[in-house]
Amino acid sequence: MIRFDYSNQLLFTDGQIREQEQHVANAYQQLCDKSGKGNDFLGWLDLPEETDEALLNQIQSCANRLERQSEIVVVIGIGGSYLGARAVIEALQHSYKGFCPFSDNHAPFVTYSGNNISEDNLCELLEVLDNKDYSLIVISKSGTTTEPAIAFRILKKHCEDKYGKEWAKQRIVAITDKARGALKKLADVEGYETFVIPDNVGGRYSVLTPVGLLPIAVAGFDIRQLIAGARTMRQELLAQHKLDDNIAQQYALLRYMLYKNGKKIELMVSYNPKLAFFIEWYKQLFGESEGKEGKGIFPTGATFSTDLHSLGQYIQEGERHLFETVLSIQQSRFQVPIPEDKDNLDGLNYLLGKSIQNINLTAEEGTRMAHVDGQVPNLRLIVPKVDENNLGQLVYFFEFSCALGGYLLDINPFDQPGVEAYKKNMFRLLGKPQ
Repeated sequence: MIRFDYSNQLLFTDGQIREQEQHVANAYQQLCDKSGKGNDFLGWLDLPEETDEALLNQIQSCANRLERQSEIVVVIGIGGSYLGARAVIEALQHSYKGFCPFSDNHAPFVTYSGNNISEDNLCELLEVLDNKDYSLIVISKSGTTTEPAIAFRILKKHCEDKYGKEWAKQRIVAITDKARGALKKLADVEGYETFVIPDNVGGRYSVLTPVGLLPIAVAGFDIRQLIAGARTMRQELLAQHKLDDNIAQQYALLRYMLYKNGKKIELMVSYNPKLAFFIEWYKQLFGESEGKEGKGIFPTGATFSTDLHSLGQYIQEGERHLFETVLSIQQSRFQVPIPEDKDNLDGLNYLLGKSIQNINLTAEEGTRMAHVDGQVPNLRLIVPKVDENNLGQLVYFFEFSCALGGYLLDINPFDQPGVEAYKKNMFRLLGKPQ
């Protein structure tokens, strides 16, 4: 089970934390009884319990079909329509999957499109798809979001030109609204297999819907264990009503108190590069949920020890406006021994007998000590290992904590009105008809 350690938060006494206990208890009650702002978008809260075997079987069956016919599966989507799936897939898959597809399993290589408007990126993808068997998973509630809509129009035509219109239909899966929108209409006309994005689940909270589950299953990972981990965390968070026992309340409250004391930036840190896209998902989840009405912590991230050689100096001695949250992974999947060298010119023989994971954890501990000495508040999520169950726990933990954080700030954590501002300007500049 994931644990939370805030012993190095630096700024508050136990008494000061207790003074805020009722505030987080009120936010927790609003969330659990679904009485808070944006409560029509709380479908994610019960997903781990409500996702039934029939849906999981349908998803797995579709994933198996795509696996049989594809060397590559392209997931077309932006923001919450792809980040959650990518976070889980890249955490679990072989780091060099594209070079050695035999490594983890025989699943196709999952790649992504429609998350930018780069012509060069799209052209290079088409060059790859010219020579590979592939399928498409297009994810959009409306079907008209600019970035994925452009990518899907181009990739759909490429697929139809390559395989013929009838066979292309077997290679395209749509995840969209249950009843309306351009993508739903197209899927019905063309006869694509479809999955539904629930009306009461926003994109950034959709990892445990088909939006995340289908790509994760296509990549060869156990979606039932992912759901089981989320279910474990849900049961724990709903059973433990008191601050002392509820790690989501603790994390949300400490973030809020740090923010109110001038710590406006949260640096989410992992010492495992496989979690880089998990941090990207966290950034969208919290940035889009909290950043409104002139409020909110700025979410950013880093991978240590890599980024200690670029950001470490600033973290240690720069402006004191940030705090760290560390994803502390306790076990590695593999072991690589450090070989003995009789000349010992690099001076590393003193490390013989130590695992690289042990060295990594020691680097984490030493960095934490240095940053705490430098007056950087440090929070720590302790994760036994990177697998489907623990990732399911983490996903649900962050979703629950994010919702609590929004209620602590007295905002709606489930809308994103500011996202439309750039779109309006872009459409006007492009001459889109009104």
